[in-house]
Amino acid sequence: MSKSPFLQSVESFMRMRRYSRRTISTYLYWMKYFILFNNKQHPEQLGDVDIERFLTFLAVERNVSASTQKIALNAIVFLKTKFLKQEVGHLGAFAKSHRQRKLPVVLTKKEVAKLLAKTAGSKKLMLSILYGSGLRRIELLRLRVKDIDLDFCQIQVWNGKGQKHRLTTLAKELIEPIRWQIDRVRNVLEEDRKNEHYAGVWLPDALARKYQKARFQLGWHYLFPASRTSIDPESNVLRRHHFDESALNKQIKEAAALAGIEKQVSSHTLRHSFATHLLQSGADIRTVQQQLGHADVKTTEIYTHVLKQGAQGVQSPLSNL
Repeated sequence: MSKSPFLQSVESFMRMRRYSRRTISTYLYWMKYFILFNNKQHPEQLGDVDIERFLTFLAVERNVSASTQKIALNAIVFLKTKFLKQEVGHLGAFAKSHRQRKLPVVLTKKEVAKLLAKTAGSKKLMLSILYGSGLRRIELLRLRVKDIDLDFCQIQVWNGKGQKHRLTTLAKELIEPIRWQIDRVRNVLEEDRKNEHYAGVWLPDALARKYQKARFQLGWHYLFPASRTSIDPESNVLRRHHFDESALNKQIKEAAALAGIEKQVSSHTLRHSFATHLLQSGADIRTVQQQLGHADVKTTEIYTHVLKQGAQGVQSPLSNL
């Protein structure tokens, strides 16, 4: 997305405050959309009525979900209050989005097994953790070597959705593959350190100051590193980032096609399957909530709706004929 000088200044403002790349990209998208919707007027000249009109357009014309409408609102409020230092009043006079959430796509255990059988090495390990530990895609890719606790078979997830930390289970069957993966990361790090320009792995500012040598230590490096080093756009130094999100998506879709699975399969499908299969096996919904990192148990309850569909919930009257 090409950026105007104004949006470039907003991006710099957000980077200085250590917002994630994902948040920056999302907020800039909605800021740009808001400006274009209002005929490219400068946001300083736009008021509460203009914001409400835009939010109504998203709900009525674009039919976006409630969560998407909320993200757009957050982006515009950030722009007005944090960047432009303007006040925003009580925004209530806009149409709320009522588009219902879709029921999650869930694979059967047999389908998961077929999917994993079409992958190998690091690819298979990534998909196995997505399913076996219920991680979100970005949580998986941001895992560092130190986050894996092989002794207690658990994974530490730092700064997940909502900046929350949690522990989730790790299948004992993945211990040896993970050890193999850590050895691979060790070899990659050794090669990177031979390059005098290598500046170590990226760390948040506070951690970088507290643990000044950590950026060169194995434990802080990503469990699934990128295939090549690149220049960090924030610091302009050579680093190795984590594996690419879009590449992971592509691998999952390719594996699903090879396995002959007709369902729409994504990284989140594996997370949905993790939750559903846990409940099927008798796990308490609060336990599943904690494993998934949901702030509200109502979010987790959608998986109970999945289990109540069809033969597992209501028996068809046809079966009694």
